[in-house]
Amino acid sequence: MPEGDTVWLTAKRLHDALAGQVVTTFDLRVPQLATSDLTGDTVREVAARGKHILMRFAGGLTLHSHLRMDGSWHIVAAGRRPSAQPAHRIRALVGNERWQAVGYRVHDLRLVRAADEGQLLDHLGPDLLGPDWDAAEAVRRLSAQPDRSVGEALLDQRNLAGIGNLYKCEALFVERLDPWTPVAEVTDLPRLVTTTQRLMRANRDHPEQSTTGLRGRGREHWVYQRAGAPCRRCRTVIRHALQGLAPYQRDTFWCPTCQPGPTAVSGPPPPAAPPGRSAPRR
Repeated sequence: MPEGDTVWLTAKRLHDALAGQVVTTFDLRVPQLATSDLTGDTVREVAARGKHILMRFAGGLTLHSHLRMDGSWHIVAAGRRPSAQPAHRIRALVGNERWQAVGYRVHDLRLVRAADEGQLLDHLGPDLLGPDWDAAEAVRRLSAQPDRSVGEALLDQRNLAGIGNLYKCEALFVERLDPWTPVAEVTDLPRLVTTTQRLMRANRDHPEQSTTGLRGRGREHWVYQRAGAPCRRCRTVIRHALQGLAPYQRDTFWCPTCQPGPTAVSGPPPPAAPPGRSAPRR
């Protein structure tokens, strides 16, 4: 699922192409919205709220969409045939005289009054990349479930809106926290929250997501998707396990040496050592 910074950048690009322009194409290819028509209206703005995209129109309606795992918005010149993916995957078209926004497999398409957006979004915690970011409120929400593992708590959009698996793993590594540590045992939650927001904000203006500060292929991340590779700090083999309760389990990557904690004793067994490497240290 795209991280909040990817959603933020998608919304920004949609805003740049559509905001202030009269709609000349409006086609929602989902049964419940198939007859909706906002041609002649004007796009007021496009904004992100966590992982939700809100296309707001001057007439008072908002088109809501969510990318989930496979959705995406592409922008093509008006009159040009969209070709990024097969046509049958298109679920939304919104265009003006210059640009056309094409929503491929976008999910949760809803057309609501702007005044009713809260029905879709009020459950979300502070937006890590939003103008309403409130670190103290994020800490308060995380602290409300002290027995929950910090890895699961970070991914709960009711605590912090926009964070995904990548930034969960990377922020916990930077702060040397085992993902299975109970929230109550995290000694500096404000620092963890600040680190998470800093990592996301550093990547919001470009598609490349680097938490190490390096852009070279294969050098962007500390632990994320690096299971079996040596830790960049200590050379211990990076581990991987599913975290959470089915069916909502998520991949977690961590270094058992740099991030000591409950898993050092009771966590999933370490993977077999890759050829030519010593077994991972516990």
